[in-house]
Amino acid sequence: MDSSTASREKRNAALASVAAAVFLTAFKLVVGLQTNSLGVLSEAAHSALDLGAALITLAAVVLAAKPADEEHPYGHGKFENVSALIETLLLFVTCSWIIWEAVHRLSTHRTHVEANVWSFVVMGVAIAVDLGRSRQLARVAREHNSQALEADALHFSSDVWSSLVVIAGLVFVSFGYPALDSVAAIGVALLVLFVSYRLGRRTIDALVDRVPAGLYEEVSATVRQVDGVQEVRQLRLRTSGPNVFVDTIVGIPRTMPFERAHEVMDAVERAVHTAYPDADVTVHAEPVETGDETIADKVRMVALAKGMRAPHNLEVHRVDGRYFIDFDLEHPSGRSFVDAHAAAVEVEREVRRRIDHVEKVTIHLEEYQQAEAENRAAGDEQRALRERIRAQVLRNPQVLDCSDVTVLHFGAGYNVSVTCQLDAALTLASVHRAVAETESDLYREFERVRRVTIRAEPASVARGDARGHRGTPAAGSPPDQGSA
Repeated sequence: MDSSTASREKRNAALASVAAAVFLTAFKLVVGLQTNSLGVLSEAAHSALDLGAALITLAAVVLAAKPADEEHPYGHGKFENVSALIETLLLFVTCSWIIWEAVHRLSTHRTHVEANVWSFVVMGVAIAVDLGRSRQLARVAREHNSQALEADALHFSSDVWSSLVVIAGLVFVSFGYPALDSVAAIGVALLVLFVSYRLGRRTIDALVDRVPAGLYEEVSATVRQVDGVQEVRQLRLRTSGPNVFVDTIVGIPRTMPFERAHEVMDAVERAVHTAYPDADVTVHAEPVETGDETIADKVRMVALAKGMRAPHNLEVHRVDGRYFIDFDLEHPSGRSFVDAHAAAVEVEREVRRRIDHVEKVTIHLEEYQQAEAENRAAGDEQRALRERIRAQVLRNPQVLDCSDVTVLHFGAGYNVSVTCQLDAALTLASVHRAVAETESDLYREFERVRRVTIRAEPASVARGDARGHRGTPAAGSPPDQGSA
């Protein structure tokens, strides 16, 4: 149900309560004056205050429906709590007056009560009206979690019991015991005071942001059950009218990619909204070192924490309980050798600090281009270079074919990318060795080649019948290109 529909139903319930309060106040006042029954007059005063409380509740419901703004970032829901507090104070004042007047009548014995049929009629009607409106208010309050309407429902349900007490007093009066009317009035006042105390305590709890019993545990359990959440580091809750504001910090594995971490935070919001549709949820994630991290994971996290790129060609070997760790670490283009070495030393120091039993750390320094370089393709004059490169690649006996040779100018040097076809029956390790050997051969034979990238493809998949036809592109294969 959307917020406008909920606001309309709450407003209609509050209006119905106002109309009922007007009717009961007038009816009780007329009968109370005719019979001089303090019990009935106290009920008339009670209904008059009910009318004031119902008007306050109506105003609070209307104000609470206003959307959040700069002055009220959490919305206007607290107006419902303020109206309940005002209602509680009015009830305390009324009950104090009723008790004082009842004690006065009992002490002076100046009591004249006429218990006629109208006395019983008005109280019977009051019970029927109060029972109906308390049920209606309670239903709407449950549906929309309205504390103002819930307070009204609690109030009017207590009116039913107080009216029953007044009827009991009138019965005793009809049997010749008028003093019991004052006793009944005290009983009404004490009952209302008890209900007012409960209402006031809940209202003050809401105004000082005390979390309802069990809510913290329920929300915490809801957040913890989301896949990817390792721990709940902080959870703050506050209520404002029907809304619950949830502010939580969750621990997420630090090895988790950012997009996946964002999905976990979205899942936390959805889980809380499923349990509490009116909740406003804010989720902050912090990285957590989990127990299932590998040594390689820890090394990557150290490099990233130091502002480096994630290391590659990372290998971890364990010998006699000691770790030998090797990896490549890239540095921005133009960085001096001294600075790059100092950064690598710092990474190594942190690796040793965070990982026990490290015997040796070997870091290979590399350079990477920070931004996309605007290069130019090698022209036709470099066609001979591409053919030489292709011929060199095919010298490796495990390379069945070579295609898509691309040569790009990079300053005074060249960037070379090649696609090679190898036997599909080879293992990945064998393919890696063949590619590494080919790269080394190209670097050795061509001084101006600064970077080589080789893509390996299974010959049976990539070239169909090309296996065994070294140096001859398969039918339909694209010719060598001189541009990217």
